[in-house]
Amino acid sequence: MSSDLGSELTLPCGVKIPNRLAKAAMTEGLAEHKGRAGARIARAYRAWAEGGVGMSLTGNIMIDRRYRERPANVVVDGPQDADAMAGLKAYADAAKTGGTVAIAQISHAGRQTPASIAPEPVGPSAVAVKLPGGLFAEPRALTVEEIQDVISRFAVTAKTLCDAGFDGVQVHAAHGYLISEFLNPLVNQRDDEWGGSLENRARVFIEAVRAVRDAVGPNKVVSVKLNSSDFQKGGFSFDDCLKVVSLLDAENVDLLEISGGNYEQPRMMGLEGTEPVFEGEVRESTKAREAYFMAYAEEVIKAAKTPVMVTGGFRTRAAMEEALEAGVAMVGVGRPLCVDVEAPKRLISGEIDRFEAYEKGLVLGSGRWGPTSDNEVIKAANGFASMAFFYRNILRLGDGKPTKETMWLLPALIAHQLEELRDAKSI
Repeated sequence: MSSDLGSELTLPCGVKIPNRLAKAAMTEGLAEHKGRAGARIARAYRAWAEGGVGMSLTGNIMIDRRYRERPANVVVDGPQDADAMAGLKAYADAAKTGGTVAIAQISHAGRQTPASIAPEPVGPSAVAVKLPGGLFAEPRALTVEEIQDVISRFAVTAKTLCDAGFDGVQVHAAHGYLISEFLNPLVNQRDDEWGGSLENRARVFIEAVRAVRDAVGPNKVVSVKLNSSDFQKGGFSFDDCLKVVSLLDAENVDLLEISGGNYEQPRMMGLEGTEPVFEGEVRESTKAREAYFMAYAEEVIKAAKTPVMVTGGFRTRAAMEEALEAGVAMVGVGRPLCVDVEAPKRLISGEIDRFEAYEKGLVLGSGRWGPTSDNEVIKAANGFASMAFFYRNILRLGDGKPTKETMWLLPALIAHQLEELRDAKSI
């Protein structure tokens, strides 16, 4: 594997990615009325593409408007009328500016659908999200017929987006959304063919990936995002992850992104005190890396036939090149691009050697980035507040405004929550 960030990558389906830097999937909140793609989301993705990434992954595009990750998600949950399809085509065209490969992440939020959207969300079983504040309502278990409908929806959404011009899709099976919930035995307590053994818990995932490939054909990218672990005792483990990776080998997947955590264990947020800890022996150079999930990815690379992408915490050229030398195919970067969209171009050209870290401010507890205690609720609160900084900057990109390098996080969180409530009533 080349360690040159500017080198081209050819995926198994034949799609060529011009360099090894990807804009990671980040929820945008930029949809227009009825979840349609419009000028704001196209403007943001054109900026990211012009900034020099080789591949751009969208945030959650929802397969069912009843179960969204947030109110202003783009929704593609069935046949689109002419205006909606025109918006999706403009979105895809913008994301592909300058030869960037555009991949649409498709998702179902499951029990992590906010109560403002779904008074009764759904999941594999009636197991609630263990967070206070009433953000998520008590879920009900999906029926077998509804599970089959979910699988069909992934395929319909994928085909529609590829017809609109996207180069492929990523099936989201991480971060505690519906497919991730099925994989997690703490949440999936079913005793039918969709629960129990890992093979049964993975059935929705594997059948969704298979249906997506059948729908989009052999020449489009089919990617997946999978947790290395949920980091919950008795939950989806790294051993489970490796077994699911082996199941994926037969499904013609082009790119496997490794991540981790969920809303109850927000390891993907990068908040101090929540970083994932690899259960095995780790080389000192790996410990020193800023990449949260690299140690897990190294083990996945040994087991997987599929090219592997890693996202989470990358900031320096040295860490990115070390990851490529270790066999990583693509390096995903998210948060820095919410502030400096030109950073990838400048890193690849050699103008800079690192991405700046942003999100300055205090919320709860002590320490620059948040609490030093083991209180998971406070950690989660700080994580969401930290994320609000980036949400606000994504909105600024969509509105064509300059981004901000600093922001007090508590006001940002309050502004974000108020906007989410407004969107829930109007979109």
